[in-house]
Amino acid sequence: MVFIVIVLGLMVAKTILIRMLPHGSDQAATYVVDKILKFGVFLLASWIMAKIEARTIADYGLPWRQMFSDQFWRGAVIAFLCLAGFLTASRVAGVFRFGEIALHGSEIWKWGALYGFGFIIVALEEEFHYRGYGLYTLSQGMGFWPAAILLSAIFGFSHLGISGENWLGVFNASMGGLLFCLLLRRSGNLWMPIGFHASWDWTQTYFYGVPDSGHSLPGHLLNGNFLGPTWLTGGTVGPEGSVLLTLLLVLFWLCVSAWLRETHYPKQRSLK
Repeated sequence: MVFIVIVLGLMVAKTILIRMLPHGSDQAATYVVDKILKFGVFLLASWIMAKIEARTIADYGLPWRQMFSDQFWRGAVIAFLCLAGFLTASRVAGVFRFGEIALHGSEIWKWGALYGFGFIIVALEEEFHYRGYGLYTLSQGMGFWPAAILLSAIFGFSHLGISGENWLGVFNASMGGLLFCLLLRRSGNLWMPIGFHASWDWTQTYFYGVPDSGHSLPGHLLNGNFLGPTWLTGGTVGPEGSVLLTLLLVLFWLCVSAWLRETHYPKQRSLK
């Protein structure tokens, strides 16, 4: 309850700061600034709770010394390969086209870097928001997986506020949240889920140019497009609106379970 009160107070301050931005500011820039401030809210609130509880931010899944370590890049590579596999399977099924290269010269690197920065911010905020202090603390009282299911459901339902999203997309977002919880559980911290999350969004939006949660943004490398029934392709929602992705997430879960067998999170403290 103390944590919630702190977060609510800081959210009010964040809203005031956002409103102080110049009228007519770039929408994408405003979105990124909002995500940075929201991450700051949860980081500061978690830091305060860490002082109260005699813990560290690392206990809540975010060890700064491991920032962008091998775990992050493993998650990023896995996400890229998994989405490439999904789209290749869709192409074989005749419901997807990779399209032609839409960018040339310095535009390739400019847009790639901009989206890379933006989606790292998004992943950092959302992973620490839904799988940071709240997951750690709830796990102490109700167990890790009940807490993971609850917060993943909340994470999925948060997508309802996104224009262009649908119920299958919400369900798959919740399933994705559970997959991130499994990566956290087995890897020991949030850096692998953050790498996976950022890379998945980057690969969708920038590399292949397909919709992400109902949004198609400019500056994509390829002009990918889906054909066929929406339930199979995701349509304007993107891959998360596809039944194929539901099956793929189950396959991801089985592969991660076989690959990372040991549990490393949350670490149990000695009672001495």
